[in-house]
Amino acid sequence: MDEPQSTSRKQQGGTFAPSQRGRFFHWLDLRTGVDSLLHAALDEPIPGGASLAYVFGSGLLFLFVSQIITGVFLALYYIPSADHAHTTIAYITKEVTAGSFIRSIHAYGSSAIVIVLLLHITQTFLFGSYKGKRELLWFAGCVLFALMLGMSFTGYLLPWDQKAFFATTVGTNILSEIPWVGNALKSLLRGGTEMGTLTLSRFFVLHVFMIPAFIFAGVAAHVYLFRKAGAAGPIQGNAATLKQSTEPFYPRQVLFDIVFALLIICGLGLLAHFSPMELGPKANPADTQYVPRPEWYYIPVFQWLKYWEGALAIVGILVIPGFVALLFVALPFLDRRPERRPWKRPAAVTIYAIIFIGLGVLGGLSHRNDLRDPAVASQLAKQHEDVVSFMKAPFEPELAGSSLAAANVALANPLAAKGKDIFEQQGCNACHGDGGVGTAAAPKLIGVGAKYDGAKLEALLKQPNSKMTAGGMPATTDLKDEDMKALVAYVQSLK
Repeated sequence: MDEPQSTSRKQQGGTFAPSQRGRFFHWLDLRTGVDSLLHAALDEPIPGGASLAYVFGSGLLFLFVSQIITGVFLALYYIPSADHAHTTIAYITKEVTAGSFIRSIHAYGSSAIVIVLLLHITQTFLFGSYKGKRELLWFAGCVLFALMLGMSFTGYLLPWDQKAFFATTVGTNILSEIPWVGNALKSLLRGGTEMGTLTLSRFFVLHVFMIPAFIFAGVAAHVYLFRKAGAAGPIQGNAATLKQSTEPFYPRQVLFDIVFALLIICGLGLLAHFSPMELGPKANPADTQYVPRPEWYYIPVFQWLKYWEGALAIVGILVIPGFVALLFVALPFLDRRPERRPWKRPAAVTIYAIIFIGLGVLGGLSHRNDLRDPAVASQLAKQHEDVVSFMKAPFEPELAGSSLAAANVALANPLAAKGKDIFEQQGCNACHGDGGVGTAAAPKLIGVGAKYDGAKLEALLKQPNSKMTAGGMPATTDLKDEDMKALVAYVQSLK
């Protein structure tokens, strides 16, 4: 006589019998087949048994989910425009409850993904897990690697502070070095020739919608191909021994993955709490003194490009990186030997080590060069002080739009309206911003009329004090008396 279904399921080492699961789970299983899904997900055989070496893939999936959750919270406040992006990020950082913590989790999570991704690739390479019928699995992983780097690059601009603006400007300028299509690609990515609202909106769409959609598809394909090929198992041992030591994914490997995820949570939480992510002053395209530096994982590439100038730029930007990337993607087709032990593959391991050591050396050289150049070191120190000062300053909400403010000024005081035209003709708005809202290059002028009377303002415009001169404020001595009165009237109207 056949055994009851519950006994059969139990003997298979799968899930629990209906009487043990409870009535609700049994009811749900009859309608959804959740029991078979759990069996397929948790009973995957692992040759050689569970291992800490297999936690990186699950760790990447956890980090991606974390980025989605924190990104959704940040998107609730974010406006992708050059006028409002920085203010919304400042509001999140300085005013929203736990906003700085969530933003820091999201920002540090981006770096954590790169670190775990490199560890996952290194483990896969050293274990030779790309060998056998895993060519498509390796290719899917390479595509995911490129997509993750794209996520980091597109998300870097969104705060629209000085660092993000100038680093992304340098990054997009690199595209123009590509023959024939470079300028077209740069214009397509920027939405024009200059960085502005169209650039932000395109980066936002890429970061929030398009690239994540491709990542979802890539993860699904990667998981499917992995389950199809099966776990590669240890790098040595005969097939009979490995088959005897095979154990299911649940419970030991699940436990290892959970512990690794908890370590990631603790690490990100401690960083976000004790060293929250900073935000610099709003991007000022007119600032010609700013020294841009990308995120740490792009620093080696930044240093590498310094060695290729003029006609050789195409070699350093396109030819050599493209050749290395092609070799990396084609690795399973080039290395067909069944040998997986790294000490038996000295040539491949040596080349891999040289590439990664070279990236580290380039990053170190970039840091050393910055410290050895007094002008660069001084400017970088000043930029850091500006960031610290901005973070300490209280949040300032946006004022009315400049067009509305100009209309109000014109209606209330024709002399001040004339002064606004002079303010713009003299280029004062290049440093002090439209409407005198202030930028990283010069302080705001709003409220200055309450501190100084007209005579004092006129004197300061004609002969700036030492602090104003140190900030680059020129003396305004070439204006006619009536133009000076109009300019003073406009500055006094900025309230």
